[in-house]
Amino acid sequence: MPLIQAVPPVRGRRGRPRQRPDTLYADRGYDHDKYRKQVQASGIIPIIARRGTEHGSGLGVHRWVVEQSFALLHWFRRLRIRWEIRDDIHEAFLSLACGIICWRRMAKLQLC
Repeated sequence: MPLIQAVPPVRGRRGRPRQRPDTLYADRGYDHDKYRKQVQASGIIPIIARRGTEHGSGLGVHRWVVEQSFALLHWFRRLRIRWEIRDDIHEAFLSLACGIICWRRMAKLQLC
């Protein structure tokens, strides 16, 4: 719940920003009624895969984007294992890596 409460307001159309996202996607590790009730009490619809069911619940479509982003960041050897003690330096390298990834994607789109 502290992680959910730390999510900043979601920007969208003009007007009052929504306080939190509408839905929460989670894997089988969070399949417990306690978590479902806590998330529903905060006004968020939980979409949590059930334990004991076959794979193919549909969460992979949303999860693939996150896993692809981590894979792109692992191209940079310095970000695979965190060697820096200071977190501001690590965050700077992370920002630089994100900028390089975006620049490569934009360069690839311009060629096509």
